[in-house]
Amino acid sequence: MRKLMIALAFVGLSSASAFAQDVEVPTKKYSVATNSFWANWYVSAGFAANGSYTSQEDCCNKNPFSVDRGTLGFNVSVGKWFTPSIGLRTKFDGLWLKQVNTRDVHPSYKFYNIHEDLMFNLSNMFCGYNEKRIWNFIPYVGLGYIHNFTIGNGDLSYNVGLLNNFRVSKHFQIFLDLYAAAFEGTVDAANPDPWGAYGKNSLRHWDKYVGASVGVTYNLGKCTWEKTPDVDALIAMNKEQMDALNQSLEESKAEAARLREMLANQKPAQAVVETKKELVATAASVFFNINSAKVASRKDLVNVKEIAEYAKANNAKIVVSGYADSKTGSAAYNQQLSQKRAETVANELVKMGVNRDNIIIEAKGGVDNLSPFSYNRRATVKVQ
Repeated sequence: MRKLMIALAFVGLSSASAFAQDVEVPTKKYSVATNSFWANWYVSAGFAANGSYTSQEDCCNKNPFSVDRGTLGFNVSVGKWFTPSIGLRTKFDGLWLKQVNTRDVHPSYKFYNIHEDLMFNLSNMFCGYNEKRIWNFIPYVGLGYIHNFTIGNGDLSYNVGLLNNFRVSKHFQIFLDLYAAAFEGTVDAANPDPWGAYGKNSLRHWDKYVGASVGVTYNLGKCTWEKTPDVDALIAMNKEQMDALNQSLEESKAEAARLREMLANQKPAQAVVETKKELVATAASVFFNINSAKVASRKDLVNVKEIAEYAKANNAKIVVSGYADSKTGSAAYNQQLSQKRAETVANELVKMGVNRDNIIIEAKGGVDNLSPFSYNRRATVKVQ
């Protein structure tokens, strides 16, 4: 009789329990909240190796880092990301380039090239923002000014490149920058009249250099983005949770009424035995959100606790069956998802003290057994 009274009290408490839930809020893959102007700034510095190709050359090893063309330099830059995919930076390149004339005549000269670059983070653009992504793939184009310190010439520079950022921590990155720049052939003074020999549209009109730079980037202040909630998915998820909760409440009320009737009509000695059998034979349901193996409502585990206590007291085996709804996802995916849901509940049983060897896991895949349809996203727990 005492156990029957405990069971009745348990059912009543579960039906009146609060909506204590651990909910994973769905977010949009390609949408983030806007940050302030002072967020997402960074500074970078690195060492560079450059290779010069000039408008007047008529010779030489084509290897950009050969002794005929190769020079060393450095670069510093400051930039800002306006979105996870689009940013601007101001970059300073220096120190040496070469005036390549012949195999034996290729003097070096000091220079700087300061340019503004428009950057496109294709990793975020096509794969969605992920602050913990190890590698970000960032092509860019830029316009700037190049100056030859040795003779005082300068002109516009046209810049392209591919920036590769490798995450070390939240604020630090290592970068590999591959780039090229083109500018008027008169900058090195070796071809004072490029228009006379060939048109400006010819590649031979331009001086050029290519290079590779390796260095470190430091992200200043706030350097991450908050993903925006998927309102439509959130509304649908909340409706499913309410449906599941209402169903659970109805089941609890029905169970409470059944137990009251048994208490009123059965003899005490019989009630203890028969109610115990009925209680442990009834499966408890644990519900999940769409495409999730995380328990939607911790309240569902209260029902599982009663079964866990019985199994521990009687060294009984428990069968945990996982399900997915057949309307979403492929059969193979639903099979995997139902397995994960069953394992989640099995882990909760172990936390309650049930021996892992006494838990049998079944993955039922996608089903269409219950209405409304969201009820099929569940795992059931019963004594074997």
